[in-house]
Amino acid sequence: MAKQFVCSSSAGPIVQTKAGKVRGFITDGTYTFHGIKYADAARFMPPAPPKPWSGVKDALSYGFVCPMLDRETASGEILVPHRYWPKDENCQYLNVWSQSLNPEDKKPVMVWIHGGGYSAGSSIEQVAYDGEALSRFGDVVVVSVNHRLNILGYLDLSPLGKKYENSGNAGNADLVAALEWVRDNIAAFGGDPDNVTIFGQSGGGCKVADLMQIPKADGLFHKAIIMSGVFEGHLSAPNTDSRPLLEAMLEALGLDVTEGEKLESIPYEQLAEAYKAVAPQIAAKGLYTGCAPVANSFYLGNPRAVGFCEHAKTIPTIVGSVFGEFLSFGPGVPQKRNLSRGEQMSLLKKRFGGSAEQLAELFVQSYPGKSLTDLLSLDVVCREPSKDFVRKKSCYHQAATYCYLFAFEFPYDDGKPAWHCSDIPFFFHNTHLVDVCNVPGVSDQLEEKMAGAFVCFAKYGAPSDPALPEWKPCEEEKLYTMVFDRECAVRLNYDDTLNKAYAPLAHNPFAPPKEKKEDEEEVVILH
Repeated sequence: MAKQFVCSSSAGPIVQTKAGKVRGFITDGTYTFHGIKYADAARFMPPAPPKPWSGVKDALSYGFVCPMLDRETASGEILVPHRYWPKDENCQYLNVWSQSLNPEDKKPVMVWIHGGGYSAGSSIEQVAYDGEALSRFGDVVVVSVNHRLNILGYLDLSPLGKKYENSGNAGNADLVAALEWVRDNIAAFGGDPDNVTIFGQSGGGCKVADLMQIPKADGLFHKAIIMSGVFEGHLSAPNTDSRPLLEAMLEALGLDVTEGEKLESIPYEQLAEAYKAVAPQIAAKGLYTGCAPVANSFYLGNPRAVGFCEHAKTIPTIVGSVFGEFLSFGPGVPQKRNLSRGEQMSLLKKRFGGSAEQLAELFVQSYPGKSLTDLLSLDVVCREPSKDFVRKKSCYHQAATYCYLFAFEFPYDDGKPAWHCSDIPFFFHNTHLVDVCNVPGVSDQLEEKMAGAFVCFAKYGAPSDPALPEWKPCEEEKLYTMVFDRECAVRLNYDDTLNKAYAPLAHNPFAPPKEKKEDEEEVVILH
């Protein structure tokens, strides 16, 4: 059936924002605005409100996305389908989907922060990021945001002068500016500026946690959802002295330390090539390489390391991850459901040696019904740090903290455990846009439950969807995990023993490569 589309020069939809009027379009009752400018910023400088305009500006095309350090390549699109878009440093744009433009409706607002670490991605990069279905399903206002990334958003130039004092957090400063735009304008799009939930996945989840620790963001959002965004410290080096990196970059560009300001005007491609030429050697020494926020008076630091600031303690939070994360991107085990237990154990013994039997027993207790071979792709890189985050925040009682794990098995390669990003289409109510997510009579019901939980949380501060079992908030010693699967269940401390035994033997895709011993058999199971 054809959709009903409305976009008129006379009737709009047209919304008055603080900077000027914008025109969007309507699709089957959903008001949509693409590419609204929320800020402007010179390179490395703090963002400022956009310049006002007269007349009506079209918000019918997505705005520029931030330039990337490396050229994108299409790979694994069946697992995570992508969209690519023109790039420019002038990338402070956001998108809005809403079911109403009545300021009196005060609908909950959900602000999406994209993944890609601190170096890549965009608000439209993944097909599943589209906010129309979630807005319609939950009757919420959905906002997605572009911001500065990599060396444009997270390069500490403070040794070059005071004007660069927060250049290492410029990307997160953009996000604060976007939330200020939401505060000042979202009522005109039917949203409630006093009921804003920020949610993000992977690097976007990291940025959600960052915003909880940024005093300037206090009061701009009221709930937080961190999806696969707590890692075991691979995104930044503990050393934050940027001088060795800056000196090496300047030398690669043929400049000396007195010419640091020229970094503001050098073409981005040239700047990026200089960075890529020197960063590996700097990283090998364990020194600062940028592309991650720097703790200072603007950003108070990772709460797992420095503790939660007083405001962060008051934010209701959901933290979760998926079963396989990065390990599940590799090839699966052919016909795994047809393998005998002996055949499955043979695969485990190649990987885990004498620990295979113990791990298999613990795995069955933690994940009854799963194939033993799924242990080969079980994640601890996100799961265990996520649990640590939850436990540390749960010891404060000002606001509830909830935990989840997405453990769905997909109909791909004879049954593929959930991979990094595979939960996004479900939470966005967008499984119809991602073919691999679809299992008739199963995935559609799971999508309703998962999107419903996030919407309930955005509306009321608790993910108490009636289609799910009671989802209790966690306590310091009691970690209640909602396991999203064909059958959803809340389980208490269910994988602690398994993960403690498994973690020393688990493959960490972010660990530095180790030298292979001459007599060591190479077993390649996953990338």
